[in-house]
Amino acid sequence: MNNSFAFVAHVPVRWSDMDAFGHINHARMVTVMEEARIQWLLSGAGSEASGPDDSAGDSFYGLIKSAMIVHVDIRYQRQLRHEDSPLQVGMWIKGFRSVDFTIGYEIRAVGEDPALKAACVASTQMAVVDIEAHTLRRLTAPEKEYLASWSR
Repeated sequence: MNNSFAFVAHVPVRWSDMDAFGHINHARMVTVMEEARIQWLLSGAGSEASGPDDSAGDSFYGLIKSAMIVHVDIRYQRQLRHEDSPLQVGMWIKGFRSVDFTIGYEIRAVGEDPALKAACVASTQMAVVDIEAHTLRRLTAPEKEYLASWSR
C-alpha cells in the first residue's frame, strides 16, 4: 500500500457485507470506511498525542469528541469480494476549512499491488460542533496544525 497515507487500517469483510452477486454491497462500503476511520481516530487514544509528530494530543481529543459526518462521496472502480479480506484502507486529510475537514480514502484488497487503481476512492466531510451548544464551532489553531500533520 502507498506509504503516503497518514494511516492504513485493516478492516475484515464480514459475510453479511456481501450481496447476492458475491461482492461487497455498495452501501456496506460506508461501514468499512467508518470502521477504518474509528481505527484511525482511536490509534492514539492511549498516548494522548497521536499525530505523526506526537505534539497534538489535546487537538486529537477535541476532534474525536466533536466531529460529525456531513457528506460522503464514494467512487467504485472495481469489485471487492469476501476473499479480498481484510481490506486495506489508506486515509489522509484532504483539506480543512474553518468549521470542517475532509478525510480521503483508498480501499484495496489485502496484499494488492499499490500500482493498481484502488477498488474504491472516497471522502467524508466532517463538521466540528460544540456538543453542548449544538452549533458548529471553528477549528482551533492547534486542531488545524494537527490536521495538517495528517495531510498527504
